[in-house]
Amino acid sequence: MIVASGQAKGFVATPELAGEAVARALERASLRRAEFVLLLLTRDFTRLLPETLRCAASAAACLQISGCTASGLLTEEGWQIDQPGAAALVFSGLPKPPDKAGSPLLSLSNQGRLALDWQHGERRAGIIDSQGEVWINARPCADARCTVALPALSATALLSPGLRRLGETMTVTAAHGHELRKLNGQPAIDSLRQSLPEEWRDQTLLHHLYLLAADAAPATGILALNADGSLTMAAPFAIGETVRWAMRQPTAASQEIHEQLHEVRAAGSSPAFALMFSCLGRGPLFYGNDDLDRLAFTGIFPDVPLLGAYGTGQIFPLADANRLFSNAVLTLLYEKPNVQSQP
Repeated sequence: MIVASGQAKGFVATPELAGEAVARALERASLRRAEFVLLLLTRDFTRLLPETLRCAASAAACLQISGCTASGLLTEEGWQIDQPGAAALVFSGLPKPPDKAGSPLLSLSNQGRLALDWQHGERRAGIIDSQGEVWINARPCADARCTVALPALSATALLSPGLRRLGETMTVTAAHGHELRKLNGQPAIDSLRQSLPEEWRDQTLLHHLYLLAADAAPATGILALNADGSLTMAAPFAIGETVRWAMRQPTAASQEIHEQLHEVRAAGSSPAFALMFSCLGRGPLFYGNDDLDRLAFTGIFPDVPLLGAYGTGQIFPLADANRLFSNAVLTLLYEKPNVQSQP
């Protein structure tokens, strides 16, 4: 199998940008045509999708093109969120037959939510955005979602929520619906303030603060501080649950993904290519000047083709169900013996 990536951007969205991204990937792979293409586009192409897919198919000399629009794109070469762009991963010599018992199904959706029939059943991993398009076999999907088959490829799925845990674990002692009243018998607001670093105690940066449950479920955000000392949460908590406060912090997030990738590398992983699905609230908008998650990957796995996108949610399989995370980074490391990857 041969795989390589390519990207292109411009000041105006034109179908030719998709063809340029595919052509660059083919050139890096020393291929004249592709057997399969994973194509990602910025939302700017939503109204140009039919002609854009035709241009990509012409450049790839194949119709096996799947992908979606997203808020931004990334490859091992760099990221783009501020102008129209296209990014492609081209494949040749895909192994057959499909291995249904291996990796989670690569799932792409522009419905803006995790559909009920994707929450259970087969394990899924992928990205969700909103107000865009999804395509398979170079044709738009009517329900704006698709499952992409990557035959016989084994993938390691990593999820980096990027949260710094604060204080000790606590027990919910009073709650009603979305209203969290007491933790360890103490008003919820007081518990939160005592858990925060001193320099944060007089601030109300609620979008950085979360409550973690004892399992691996997505963190729950705070919607409001109430005068009675309670907190209105984005999801309900039951009395008796074990929880812990956490805070979004660039240093903790960068350290977490570095440690995850180093651990996989130390275990002998040598990926043929990787996919990285990040939240728009992560990446360069979170770190301030560059996407440190992407840099972590390219530093630990140099010359490995990478394709990714920024969206509003990341699909990740837990033990009991597929769940939708936000402000996280999902990395899928695909491996296959005897792979020829092109830098």
